[in-house]
Amino acid sequence: GMGTAPVDVEWLVARDEPMKDVVRSGTAAAAPDLAHSVHVEVGGLEPDRVYWYRFRAGGAESPVGRTRTAPAAGTVPEALRFAFASCQNYTQGYYTAHANLAREDLDAVLFLGDYIYEGTARGDIVRDYSKRGWSFTLADYRDRYAQYKTDRDLQAAHASFPWIVTWDDHEVENNYAGGIAREDPRNKAALAERAAGYQAFYEHMPVRTPRPQGPDLKLYRSLSYGRLATFFVIDTRQYRSPEVALCREPDQTPSGYCPASIDPARTMLGADQRGWLLNGLRDSASSWNFVAQSVRFAQQDSSPENGKHIFDGVDNWMGYVADRQMILDRFPTTKNPVVAIRSLSKPSSPRPRRTRSSGSSTTTAVTSAARSSRPG
Repeated sequence: GMGTAPVDVEWLVARDEPMKDVVRSGTAAAAPDLAHSVHVEVGGLEPDRVYWYRFRAGGAESPVGRTRTAPAAGTVPEALRFAFASCQNYTQGYYTAHANLAREDLDAVLFLGDYIYEGTARGDIVRDYSKRGWSFTLADYRDRYAQYKTDRDLQAAHASFPWIVTWDDHEVENNYAGGIAREDPRNKAALAERAAGYQAFYEHMPVRTPRPQGPDLKLYRSLSYGRLATFFVIDTRQYRSPEVALCREPDQTPSGYCPASIDPARTMLGADQRGWLLNGLRDSASSWNFVAQSVRFAQQDSSPENGKHIFDGVDNWMGYVADRQMILDRFPTTKNPVVAIRSLSKPSSPRPRRTRSSGSSTTTAVTSAARSSRPG
């Protein structure tokens, strides 16, 4: 183990992969209360160019990673190439999508939630967790992240591009809603579990966010790629109202929604985040505006029967109709709005790693190009 003392970690950033032309360097303290993680923010780099980086500590040296800075503010680059990924259940397949991803030529990767799964392995288990059972404590979540990050394909994808990340529910607990009454003693255990999940997320993910304060971590933010694109990265868990009861029968949903879902007091984003997003979409000068988030956005019928449609889902935006409508009302005056969602893909016929196929993956990886001109 790492022990209980802080560890000095040397970091280096270079213009070349052999790490000969080092342009920035320094030392950061890896503290035990943050699982000996470091979050280095490097200033003074040139815009829109590739850099390589490396870490050293205790006589060990990390592999060389690659990153890329964003274009300067006000510039309009010709194109943006990015991928998005999500829902990488370690036990249900190999990360072939990440192996393919690492070979792409991308500017960034968006990860849209469910980086880990907190529960026990079940279903078609391809590879099991080293520590079985559910995650409740900080030690549990740390163990789960540590095992996920042993995967070499996931390591390669992280080392190839900058990542822009948000979470969904399984970083804490399936279908959890963060907007619960803190003064209610019945919520004490849920808040402690959330605090543990948030801290482990912060420790193991490439975020520059200030460290969490108990069960609170402000994750929503916007990032601009010159004036070509802006990413509004939102948090669909921490501020949402508790989930309503699911109604599936056609006669229960005359409006197309469960009646409780259309209550205007219900919120997915919370007032502060919703105002930030709506104002950002209104004021954006970018040619493309991406809302990077974690749950299904559009209305979906699970199966028509006798001409009647059966409603399905209240954990997604179908359970938070008022917030979604406010976003949709903003879109007509927003340049090229795009809602990015996480997508669950179950692997097909997983094979041993030495003969794996591209179908054996639980991660969706979609490469996109955003051109500076509006679509015809």
